[in-house]
Amino acid sequence: MGFTPGVLILCSLLCSVAGQAPVISVEPRAATVRQGESVSFRCQAARGAQPIQLEWKRANNQELPDNAKTGPDGSVLTLANAQPENQGQYRCVAANSAGRRTLAAVLNVKHAPKVQLVPAGPLRVKMGSPVSVECHATGRPRPTLTWKRQGSTLQLVTKETNDVNTIQWPAVHSEDSGVYICQAENNEGVSEVKVEVIVEGQPGAPVASVGATEMTVVEGHTITMSCQASGSPLPVITWSKLRAPLPWKHTVVGGVLTLTSVGRQDSGQYICNATNIHGYSEAYTQMEVESPPYATSLPDQVRLQPGDALRLQCLAHGSHPIQFEWSRVGRVSLPPGAETTKDGNLLIAHVKLSDSGMYKCVATNHVGNSEALAKVIIKA
Repeated sequence: MGFTPGVLILCSLLCSVAGQAPVISVEPRAATVRQGESVSFRCQAARGAQPIQLEWKRANNQELPDNAKTGPDGSVLTLANAQPENQGQYRCVAANSAGRRTLAAVLNVKHAPKVQLVPAGPLRVKMGSPVSVECHATGRPRPTLTWKRQGSTLQLVTKETNDVNTIQWPAVHSEDSGVYICQAENNEGVSEVKVEVIVEGQPGAPVASVGATEMTVVEGHTITMSCQASGSPLPVITWSKLRAPLPWKHTVVGGVLTLTSVGRQDSGQYICNATNIHGYSEAYTQMEVESPPYATSLPDQVRLQPGDALRLQCLAHGSHPIQFEWSRVGRVSLPPGAETTKDGNLLIAHVKLSDSGMYKCVATNHVGNSEALAKVIIKA
């Protein structure tokens, strides 16, 4: 008994499918997410002998991470709260009676840098010895690495290879003692790690140290900076300011620098220098002076006619950020139609006779506040 041509063609198609290994696709083939976000990959079998079993695995047949889940039929892989360690390749494995097929998807997880120092410190080293500290950082996008000395904004010259930035001293001196900071930065954030380097000199060489390497003070206060130094003979301690003379109102007694009624111009780096016949040593204190706002109104008095536009500007000097708030003296609220802006402006497009009066601006920052008054006179 023979078969008709149509039956032969149908049998050929069905028989070829019945003996075919799976043909699969994965969407998306690559995905990039931020740390903490979720992502899904879908694996679909276009054709092949049924039944087809779908399974997701990590590269090298590793187990899926704890935050990974697959759907009932194994086609969808979802990673919730993605972490940096989830980054890598995931493979969809499709199997049937005719064989197996695999197709990979790649996950990239953007995250803020993590920094590690080798050695971690603190480091105690002999004067004249070579010293190096490696700063290792991970992060995506690849972070930029910089070294600086605590209390100084100057970036140090270092050696960079791949993801390692190394600070080196061919031969350390006593003035190299201090705290050094490696900072890693990318679009996702900033991270930093500190290491203390302690240079132990020959007997008698000065070693200076300060009570505080950083301080933030309020304008008008009296502050003290202390400096101690070891050495034989006993070192002489002097104070100076980086790139500027010491403030006029200052005294130095027993290694303690006292500044009276500090102002914002006194901000900067102060240097303690200890000197004896064997050499010298320096230590640093970075001081920032913050001030409350001082508010003024421009103008402080204005005469207008009904229908004119009123514009009052509140100006303030002091530590930023500064917030402004306008009110009307003796009234619960500003007149209807009055507008205020974040930068301290009060606007009334068309004033009325009833808008006459005293207006008050209060400027506030994290140190304190100040107010300014403006008199508005409106006559027909």
